[in-house]
Amino acid sequence: MTTTTAQSSSAERRSAARRPARTPQQRRNFFWGLVFTSPAIIGLLWFTLYPVLVSLYYSFTSATMMKPAQWLGLGNYESLVSDSSWWDSLGNTLYYIVVSVPLGIAVALFLAILLNLNVRGQSIYRVIFYLPAIVPLVASAVVWLYVFNPQYGVFNTVLGWFGITGPGWLASPEWAMPALIIFSTWGAGNLMIILLAGLQDVPQDLHDQAKVDGAGVFRRFRHVSLPFLSPHLLFALVTGLIAGFQFFTPVFVLTNGTGGPAGKTLVSGLYLYQNAFQFFKVGYASAIAWVLFIIVGLGTALVFRLVGRRVYYGGA
Repeated sequence: MTTTTAQSSSAERRSAARRPARTPQQRRNFFWGLVFTSPAIIGLLWFTLYPVLVSLYYSFTSATMMKPAQWLGLGNYESLVSDSSWWDSLGNTLYYIVVSVPLGIAVALFLAILLNLNVRGQSIYRVIFYLPAIVPLVASAVVWLYVFNPQYGVFNTVLGWFGITGPGWLASPEWAMPALIIFSTWGAGNLMIILLAGLQDVPQDLHDQAKVDGAGVFRRFRHVSLPFLSPHLLFALVTGLIAGFQFFTPVFVLTNGTGGPAGKTLVSGLYLYQNAFQFFKVGYASAIAWVLFIIVGLGTALVFRLVGRRVYYGGA
């Protein structure tokens, strides 16, 4: 075995030795290639890799915005274990993900199926359903502050027409998180476009053959369309999971950054922000970020483990 490896290495060295030297033109192309890509490379190293490594270092320190960092080892991570607010924020985040991700996929899939029908004015309907997805999140959140208003909001006004007294929505501990989930569903247009593209990739002849065999609409969707949609649904599930752990902007705007009422909307992203920029506990916030990163990585791996094998990749 050792002899074989040594022979292989020797052959590789001989092959490299026989490799023709680069021509002056190739060296010039390589040089100018580096020159033109260096801004992107430097930006990636400075604005992405460097902050990531610094946050990892800070997560083991008592770094604040006011004092020099002191090494704590695993102190921040040990404090997280006994931090009830951290556990509450994690529970709220999981609640949001468990409800909003399947609901968002279901709504996007339903809209994609409707928009895939051959009806008159199809393009107009597609634009209308996609428009909410291109509105900035902050602007949408400000509008929804009025929609959720208990006194004159749209929801409670419509419920009042049927003699129903609407809840306090964002002012109610029971209804604040459902209100955020409803708001998230409002932006299902992006996912709808992806699923619509997946539906249009389904071969029509398979549908025709299934119809000749007597398959109804639901059986054709279950046995023909759904397998072709499975990669898109897996994408939606994974990106939804990641976005759920990063959920921040709407809850910050709709709750004025408090995570209220009674901490029922204090999600992990908001708790991280509070520690970093309100309490100035940069080291502690960095530890929260890295724990979230590990949880997201494990969650994504679990999704691929449980669902990945059931995905159909066409002829692959």
